[in-house]
Amino acid sequence: MEKSLDLINARIRDGSARVVTADEMPGIVDELGEEGALEEVDVVTTGTFGAMCSSGAFFNFGHADPPIRMERVWLNDVEAYAGIAAVDAYLGATQEADTKDRPYGGAHVLEDLVAGGTVELRATSRGTDCYPRRGITTELLLEDMNQAIMVNPRNSYQRYNAATNTTDRTLHTYMGTLLPRCGNVSYSGAGTLSPLVNDPGFRVIGSGVPIFLAGAEGMIVGEGTQHSAGGGFGTLMVTGDMKRMRQEFLRAAVMNGYGVTLYIGVGVPIPVLDTRIVRSTAVRDEDIMTEVIDYGTPRRDRPSMARVSYADLKSGSVEIGGETVRASSLSSYRGARAVAQELKAWLEAGKMELALPTRRLDPAKRAKPMRETAVAPRVSDIMNRQVISITEDEEIRVAAKRLLKDETNHLPVLDGNGALVGIITTYDVSKAVVNDGRLKQVKDIMTRKVIKTTPDEPVDIAAQKLEQNNISALPVVDATNRVVGILSAIDLGKLFGGRRRR
Repeated sequence: MEKSLDLINARIRDGSARVVTADEMPGIVDELGEEGALEEVDVVTTGTFGAMCSSGAFFNFGHADPPIRMERVWLNDVEAYAGIAAVDAYLGATQEADTKDRPYGGAHVLEDLVAGGTVELRATSRGTDCYPRRGITTELLLEDMNQAIMVNPRNSYQRYNAATNTTDRTLHTYMGTLLPRCGNVSYSGAGTLSPLVNDPGFRVIGSGVPIFLAGAEGMIVGEGTQHSAGGGFGTLMVTGDMKRMRQEFLRAAVMNGYGVTLYIGVGVPIPVLDTRIVRSTAVRDEDIMTEVIDYGTPRRDRPSMARVSYADLKSGSVEIGGETVRASSLSSYRGARAVAQELKAWLEAGKMELALPTRRLDPAKRAKPMRETAVAPRVSDIMNRQVISITEDEEIRVAAKRLLKDETNHLPVLDGNGALVGIITTYDVSKAVVNDGRLKQVKDIMTRKVIKTTPDEPVDIAAQKLEQNNISALPVVDATNRVVGILSAIDLGKLFGGRRRR
């Protein structure tokens, strides 16, 4: 048995369509079977409500008198991109205000406008013969603009990797605050309610399909940026009229230590045309698997610490290395259900009809990494390979002589097997002298928790370690924890100074 879209739309128009939310569908399939569910259900509504940084809006402000060709534009002191036309601009959600008196960015401007607030438009220009004006400042409401069209390059991820942190310090990321030593796991996405999880083959989700977007009817433009459905990470580019949106489904937020983001409600209605769609919309949280990734590794390819299901994540804890770790969601499941329920109400009231994609999205596509024409410098390129070290059992006076003789401020401390166990500095030795000689050996004064680097680590990451820990040198160790070099702030200064000269 199959159903046509025309039949489903006819039922929507006459009010007889059976519409259910995605979290209801698994139970219906269990009760009626796939064929019975196909006969019973016409539409499955989905929903997600979470942080979607890759969002923003195009505005047309109308022409002033005398007219101005806006070359730079600010809305509430948040700069928008004006390289489009005279009075058009695109405001990105994550762009932050020029004034730093409070966390505020493009997402806040978008929410303020949808909430009915005024925003200050400020623009500058060189002035031309046809656009002689050089500057303007005015206040605008959303209704004052000719167009305010939200166009979000990447929304509604199919699923997300969860995040944890194996380092000894707290990390502030776009996945929220991650506590040291795998102290927590942060995840995002609505699981069984998520739109793309319910159509992984992109049979009915694609360009031209009507959707719920922040409380308004929107549309799928096509695949989102970084669309990687072949790996389970499909995305959507979506659009909608901001003048019809509602604040409850569009909220600005600030990720502590990271930046501004925008929470948006997105829902996609899925027409139940055949048993394949029945099967895909019967997905459960237990079926949706993802990796818990170590964000403590500051590289593009981070290691996985565990493989878990969304059911595991939603339970409030997962297991990593035999330890139970608390898990919490960045997105709102309550908000996702509200999206799916409202979309269901629209369809039951005949306020929206469905459409099949005018262009299919590629379910096998995988995103590629950036092509880098110049290799980022590694620690091995600039480290000092002539390392002066000392063993932990030697006397402090020996360390003092070595520091003076070799004109260095840092001595890596080695154990009997030659492995790094600590580090001492001229400051450590000075303190020991002040203590009237009560401390005798290097192991009595060394720092045991050594911040270190490796030869293949990018220099930018090593520089960040120095800055974050307020230190001036890093021992460079190999895979066996033996010291093969030392990287100092002076070495970095030479490199970055050369960059600036180029």
